[in-house]
Amino acid sequence: MSGDNEIPKGGHTPVMLREVIEALDPRDGGIYIDGTFGEGGYSKAILEAAATTVFGIDRDPRAVTIGAELSKQYDGRLTVLHGRFGDMGTLMAEAGVARVDGVTLDVGVSSHQLDDPARGFSFRFEGPLDMRMGGTGEASPSAADLVNELPEKELADIIHQYGEERQARRIARAIVEARAESPILTTQALADIVRRIVHVKPGKPGAIDPATRTFLALRIHVNDELGELERGLSAAEMLLAPGGRLAVVSFHSLEDRCVKRFLARRAGRVSRGSRHRPASPAAEAAPSFTLINRRPLTPSDDEIRANPRSRSALLRAAERTDAPAFAGGAAA
Repeated sequence: MSGDNEIPKGGHTPVMLREVIEALDPRDGGIYIDGTFGEGGYSKAILEAAATTVFGIDRDPRAVTIGAELSKQYDGRLTVLHGRFGDMGTLMAEAGVARVDGVTLDVGVSSHQLDDPARGFSFRFEGPLDMRMGGTGEASPSAADLVNELPEKELADIIHQYGEERQARRIARAIVEARAESPILTTQALADIVRRIVHVKPGKPGAIDPATRTFLALRIHVNDELGELERGLSAAEMLLAPGGRLAVVSFHSLEDRCVKRFLARRAGRVSRGSRHRPASPAAEAAPSFTLINRRPLTPSDDEIRANPRSRSALLRAAERTDAPAFAGGAAA
């Protein structure tokens, strides 16, 4: 985790851009999905690497507006769709595309979202406690809704599960006590509550702001990020043609664990368990992916120096086989 409230994507240059393009290996005539379009960095690199067609997907209306302008530079080779990458199967069917040659996902909040006080993602700025990646137009509850309405136990469970915060129960209790006095509506109000509970020794190497884990947990829950990632991985498996590539950049352990588990199962790297027990469907199915790298790639030292936010990034990539997609989705 970063010294901000999350590990986001970095600026206008996407994290591990060179490594992602090498993993995707774009080729002339190929169709590619940039499932987290953002400001279009990966899409532009794919379009310039070969004579490709790219479909960008983003739930943030601002990103779709950027994409509409950017598409004018590529003679119809770029289309940006408003939606969630977990729904890419439906979105591509509506676009008349049944198979693609590559999918890339850069999971998490974008730098623009993080740095915009009005979006409410960061405790570095005073702003409304929102955190919805799709903006205020999304019908889902905001972070303010959660902290002001959820029962104490449910709040504690969210902060513990998604933020891996040891002080989750004390933080939840403090939130409930504070909201009884007045609603918690801003990033600074919430951060101040958490900081009264969680203490970090000044000057401790690698120390993060005490509010980091709580903000991360709420953001993940508000946007159903892990569920979205699982749906996106399964959709990519269904869409990728044999030989197609999947490249996923993640920024914290929960995301990476989800990607690692998915690819291990799809590559046939699951334990068969006891020989006296029936084999699981995952162990019996033919591998639908082969791993491009057994271990995740990490940013170069030069990239980390240029963009400290990239330091926790992990890239996992795999190539689609000609075997059928696993039944049962990401959990299979």
